[in-house]
Amino acid sequence: MKRPLLKAVVAVILLGGGLTVAALIMKTADDTSPASEPAPPPLVRVITLTPRDVTLDVASQGTVMPVTESVLSPQVAGRVEWVSPMLRAGSFFDAGEPLLRIDPRDYELAIVRAEAAVAQADMRVAGEESEARVARQEWDLIGDGEADPLVLRVPQLAEARAAARAARAERQRAQIDLARSEVQAPYDGRVLSRDVDVGQYVMPSTVLGRLMAIDRAEVRLPVPDAELAFLKLPMGRPDRDGLATMPTVTLTTEFAGQRWSWPARIVRTEAQIETRTRMLNLVAEVEHPYGDDGSGRPPLESGLFVQATIGGRTVRGAFVIPRSSLLAGDRVIVVDADDRLRLRAVEVLRAGREHAILTGGLTRDDRVCVSMLEIATDGMQVRVQVEADVR
Repeated sequence: MKRPLLKAVVAVILLGGGLTVAALIMKTADDTSPASEPAPPPLVRVITLTPRDVTLDVASQGTVMPVTESVLSPQVAGRVEWVSPMLRAGSFFDAGEPLLRIDPRDYELAIVRAEAAVAQADMRVAGEESEARVARQEWDLIGDGEADPLVLRVPQLAEARAAARAARAERQRAQIDLARSEVQAPYDGRVLSRDVDVGQYVMPSTVLGRLMAIDRAEVRLPVPDAELAFLKLPMGRPDRDGLATMPTVTLTTEFAGQRWSWPARIVRTEAQIETRTRMLNLVAEVEHPYGDDGSGRPPLESGLFVQATIGGRTVRGAFVIPRSSLLAGDRVIVVDADDRLRLRAVEVLRAGREHAILTGGLTRDDRVCVSMLEIATDGMQVRVQVEADVR
């Protein structure tokens, strides 16, 4: 019985010694732990501002349309005896080029009849002139006082001369109708559609096809009323020389796997702002959209959808910052000379998707914070990393 008791006493002594040693270790550990260091200030990215001249271009888009589009109709009636191979959808033609001929025989016969009527009228005029001379001679021999115009055949001669003029007018009309039996192209253009063929009887109201001129094309470009302030548009009724002051436009689009551009110019604005969209349509015009100017670009086809960049006003001494750096309430975060954050109210001229243009509240060499900070307080100490200015 003595041996188990001895083992229990030894276990109690060992446990007490272990607890004492553990307490000493914990006490000394508190005294030997290294002193904690303060966290460094957050690192922020900044840009150093430089004033610059900024052109306030305005973006829009639209569809290319011909300036001149016509319905081709005959001016005389008859049966079509010939149609030009150029009168097909997509074909080009020159001004004055014959596109269609109507059977001219009725109009040739009309000229013959008109020639006969002119000859008869001329013969009648000659007879009346002869009778008028005889009447004058007889009155001079036997008459007394002022002769009656009827006696001298004055009205008869006037009527005969008027009939002769009418006969010549009818002859001229017959000649014009004969010329109109050949339908000619009114301008340099392209065929949009053809609605006639050989053997068809046509009237002056018959639609033969649709044509468009190729000297110019236009694009309607909707612009929000808020963006109109950035464009130099003449207000009210511009003078005839106002086109020289209208903004220039660059039209771009993807065509045949490549990106192309064409120069254009605003030529007019439409009559009213659309009440639903609050936009005003500006009309841009392109000269010679089908011309080959050596650039290798394709023709500016009607119906093509294009993006437009309209040249706007130039603002002097503005500052450009990333759009993400502009805070609510038109404020930005500026880092001062002591590397502390300062909230600054600014004047925003224009805020786009990527950049904001400022005209007040900042000065040259101000450092604007472009980092996204979860917590930013006025006067907070930071570390600075300078980046390139916005371009």
